[in-house]
Amino acid sequence: MKLIVGLGNPGEKYQNTRHNIGFMVLDKVAEKRGVVMRLENQHQAESGDFGDLENRVKLAKPQIFMNNSGEAVSKLKNYYKIDSEDIWVVHDDVDLEVGKVRVALGGSSAGHKGIQSIIDQLATEVFWRVRVGVGKSEQIPTEEWVLKSFESDIQSRIETIVDKTAEFVIESLSKGIEAKSFNIE
Repeated sequence: MKLIVGLGNPGEKYQNTRHNIGFMVLDKVAEKRGVVMRLENQHQAESGDFGDLENRVKLAKPQIFMNNSGEAVSKLKNYYKIDSEDIWVVHDDVDLEVGKVRVALGGSSAGHKGIQSIIDQLATEVFWRVRVGVGKSEQIPTEEWVLKSFESDIQSRIETIVDKTAEFVIESLSKGIEAKSFNIE
């Protein structure tokens, strides 16, 4: 079984913020695969699954705040007995420009508190990350920047980025995931 986690913050207030691009991508994957997401209180996540018994895929959006995401990921990993190498985490990255996606297995959190929470809870850095660029601001501190909504002039770009990243995730399920960087435009 593979576990694909989209990171974000629960609640309407955060719905279209940079920090929630992981949720947006996961919602798009669910939509494309016809997956109905349901709240699983015992895992502190909204989740759904698809695929056959040998190729089962669990989609999950932790329903606790970003900085504690590891709690939900750990519960799902342990309950479904998933190897850490079969966990893919889709999340925002301020060090990448909007439209850039970087895929890697392992590595540090690079200051991303949601990723650090997962590393801490799983006691390993060895899981896949699909880092989606959200850019950064020279004037606004990162902690504030990631909680801001995307500007209306780039909203259509964001929709394309979310769609293409979801397509990449779905294709990688059949072809295999590999470390790479690419631009979406």
